[in-house]
Parts: sequence; C-alpha cells; structure tokens
Amino acid sequence: MAATGCLKFQNSIKSSYIVGRVKMVSSEAEMATKACRNYSLKASETGCFVLWQMMPDTWSVELVLGGSKVHAGSNGKIVWRHTPWLGSHAAKGPPRPLRRALQGLDPRTTAIMFANARCLGEKKIGDEDCFILKLAADPSTLHERSDGPAEIIRHVLFGYFSQKTGLLVYLEDSHLTRIQATGVDVVYWETTIETTMDNYRAVDGVMIAHSGRSVVTLFKFGECSMSHTRTRMEETWTIDDVVFNVPGLSMDFFIPPADIIKSGSGGDACNYQSNGKPVSRKPRNGILQQVPVGGSKCMVK
Repeated sequence: MAATGCLKFQNSIKSSYIVGRVKMVSSEAEMATKACRNYSLKASETGCFVLWQMMPDTWSVELVLGGSKVHAGSNGKIVWRHTPWLGSHAAKGPPRPLRRALQGLDPRTTAIMFANARCLGEKKIGDEDCFILKLAADPSTLHERSDGPAEIIRHVLFGYFSQKTGLLVYLEDSHLTRIQATGVDVVYWETTIETTMDNYRAVDGVMIAHSGRSVVTLFKFGECSMSHTRTRMEETWTIDDVVFNVPGLSMDFFIPPADIIKSGSGGDACNYQSNGKPVSRKPRNGILQQVPVGGSKCMVK
C-alpha cells in the first residue's frame, strides 16, 4: 500500500470513477483435429468501459463493445451481471472485487487481498525483477460459489510485484470448473487470464496503471480427447480518466436490477438515448450528469 500511495490516503478515499478504452485484438479456437484463427471475431472490436466504486465491496462497471453492453455490479451483498444474451442474474457466493479493478486500478483492494498470500519466490517479468504471491480460494468459498451441476474446483491468483517499486506488474488468474449434468459426460472448463499492467502514473498521489494487456484462455476438456477445445482472446486497454471521491455518488447507484431484488428499483447506471447509443453518469463540474458513452474522453478512436 505504501508503494502505491494508498497508505497515506486510505482513510480519505471513499469512492472512485474510472473510464477507459478497450480493444479486442485477437480471438482463435483450437480443436482436437484442427486450429481455427479468428474463429469468433472477423475483426478487432473496440469499445469503452466505466467503473464506479465505493469502498470496500461496492462497485458498478459498464462495458460497451461491438455494439453490445455488459453491466455488472455489487452492492456489498449481491454480485450480479446483465448481458444481452443472458439478461440479469446474480452470482453465487459472497461479494468479491471486480477483477478489472485488480488490474492496477484499485491498489488498496489489491494490497488487502494479497496481505495473507504465500510468497512462492522470484521471477523476471519483462525487465522487472518480481516476487510472486499466491492466493487461493478456500474450499468453503468454492462451495458457496458453485451452482447446481457446475462445481468450482479451483480458483487461484498469482500476483507478480516489482521488487523495485512494489507495484503489481503481472496478474495470473486460474479458474477450474467441473460440470456434471444428468446423462452427460463430465466436462471441465479451465479459464486462465494473464494480465500485464504498465504505464503507472500518480493520480492525486495514488499510483494507477494507465494501460495493459490481458490474454484470456478458455480450455474445455473431458473424458473424450476429441471434445477438447481451446479459445484464446486478447484485450488491450488504456485509462483516460480517474476521479477520486466522486461528488454525489451514493448507494443508490449500486442497486441491482429489479428482477434480482424485487423490492428495489433497477439501479442500472447506464441507459440508452433515443438513437440507441448508451449514456452513463460522469462527474462534471462537481455534479453527476448523464453523458453519452463514446463521447468526451470515452470516445473510441
């Protein structure tokens, strides 16, 4: 926390707003018999995201990519997401941080998460000499997050921190799920996300990573080797704006959709204009206002 500047400001920062751009630069699928490149994407897609946070477990993120919007959030009790293809649904298990925030955007939460991690040694990442910290979810947490026929077997994080600066420069996230449906062979899904963070710059004294690259690998395998598939996607991202202690931000911004919490209103922070373009709340002149996603600093060029 001292390396990122959070130790000095840990009691004064109550909320944050971050807007950035993303580019999905590649996608490929490998099967047991052949390899197919650009399997699901004919060309790269560009988009942007907006992240709101209130410490410690309250957050909301909106991602617009390729004409579709994904919205996810946590009110400190329920983690939920909304996608165009699945609608709204709550995630099983206790509240947890947003992974995108761990990519150098929320150093305080990252430091707290790895406080009790196990040190595995040292490794060089690029030009940086790093020490490696391992964090694994305990069996009770994995059981809580399992849902029906889907059993989460393993969830492990490896953080690579610079020995020189103490900043997180590389994050590896490994997730293994076993799916046993009635009358169907067992299928395993292994998800690995490898993220490199760079271009750390100080924002109000806090070191924030302003760019990075993530590679996601989805490996599906089972008892029959011919059913194995491996899909790879790559994303690059840049941060355009960071604001701490957002004026007017309250818990009302993090209310889950009405179909998840029937008694509450659908606290969706991103609506649509009459022309179909999404809008999002953005602090302007000290006041939260609705502005188009894709306009101002969220413009994707």
